[in-house]
Amino acid sequence: MSEGRQGPAETGPGGVDLRERSRRRDVSGILVLDKPVGMTSNAALQRVRRLYRARKAGHTGSLDPLASGVLPICLGEATKISGLLLEAPKTYEVSARLGARTDTGDAEGRVVEQQDWSNVTMDRVLAVMDAFRGRIEQVPPMYSALKQQGRRLYELARKGETVERPPRPIMIYSLDAVSLDGPDLGFRVRCSKGTYVRTLVEDLAAALGTVAHVSYLRRVEAGSLDQSRMVGLTELERVAEKGLDALDSLLQAPDEALPEVPAVRLDADQARRVQWGQRIEGTGDGAGTVRLYGPDGIFLGLGQRGENGVLAPRRLFRTPGPEAGAGDGESDSSEVVADSHGEVQ
Repeated sequence: MSEGRQGPAETGPGGVDLRERSRRRDVSGILVLDKPVGMTSNAALQRVRRLYRARKAGHTGSLDPLASGVLPICLGEATKISGLLLEAPKTYEVSARLGARTDTGDAEGRVVEQQDWSNVTMDRVLAVMDAFRGRIEQVPPMYSALKQQGRRLYELARKGETVERPPRPIMIYSLDAVSLDGPDLGFRVRCSKGTYVRTLVEDLAAALGTVAHVSYLRRVEAGSLDQSRMVGLTELERVAEKGLDALDSLLQAPDEALPEVPAVRLDADQARRVQWGQRIEGTGDGAGTVRLYGPDGIFLGLGQRGENGVLAPRRLFRTPGPEAGAGDGESDSSEVVADSHGEVQ
């Protein structure tokens, strides 16, 4: 073989490039990615993971290819808080095209019904929206990743099949009309996990006596994470040319993403016992999840405090140490942490 020329890639189970895997590292933090339109959330995750050479990565709530905006990418130890981020409310900027319903509920689908929308006014929109705030029930769309009898609903929908879907409770924290420009209704919504904006648009249109589909969707907040620290893929690739330290400077500390979770400062003995998996008393009042910090202020992970004040470790972070640059023999299939399918907005 001539000097400088690489041989064929050495692959492991599942076709994994073992040379690529050996370059992965233990990097932890959260990147607030601006997912572009036309890309799946998983494809965006893989791009970020390759740039960071991260051994473990996951995102916290899918965005449809049509949608853009805030997609939190958790790397390394930060994947341990991904469940809390997945449960957090999300905020969207939406444009609904009145007068046309599509089979997918968005602009990527085929128009299957048209109705007159000329009687829709902003006053009517404001009046109708009152009924959609607070706790409501919503029937998931057929074009979703929810499973029924072991099959994804979108698989059935692509075959022209429709099945009964039970309504699910969701919470609409806020719903505000922004504009009505011809057939395009713009609004902003903050909603709970499990809310389908496509369905919300169709239900709003039905209440207005017409039909509609999503023509624009952008997520601007996911819990406490918003556009202020968002980074696009193009910018991320430019930063990557400067090296891994420059990339790492874009990451947010995992505990910074959980300002609403109460913090508990432990003394040295308490911290040691928690890290050994023991329960401790005397950590304050209020049951629920708490952030744990050692006497030096280092974030230790999450704990669960009971009504009796007893604190139990829940998801502990590894003690900071030297960065690992080589593979450690763990199964490759466990290195990408998937989010909860079906929470596609």
